Amino acid sequence: MLLQQMRHAKLWLSGDAGNWKLAAYELGEMREAFDQIAKLHPTHKNAPVPIDQAIETIMTEPLDQMSKAIQAADRKAFAAAFDNLTQGCNSCHGATDYGFSVLQRPKSNPFPNQDFAAK
Repeated sequence: MLLQQMRHAKLWLSGDAGNWKLAAYELGEMREAFDQIAKLHPTHKNAPVPIDQAIETIMTEPLDQMSKAIQAADRKAFAAAFDNLTQGCNSCHGATDYGFSVLQRPKSNPFPNQDFAAK
């Protein structure tokens, strides 16, 4: 999930910069990682809900909404979709007994060696 956190941040930074190709790439990487997480960890420790089911139930709609906003190259829709995606992540964490891990919009760029506005 650490890589998902990185992708979450990069998704925000690329979309906020209007770099829709990079945003689409990061979203695709995020989807692939969720698929891998579901395969590798269908259950996890004391999670009361199977991880694969939580991802499918909670994350499908926010990921699809994000995809539409990126395809439309709409910054306002992107911001709303990102907040919805973030809430989905936090809801999934809560459903699987990881509610202590709370995501938010990045407040700064943890990747100073990447130009997110470059197209």
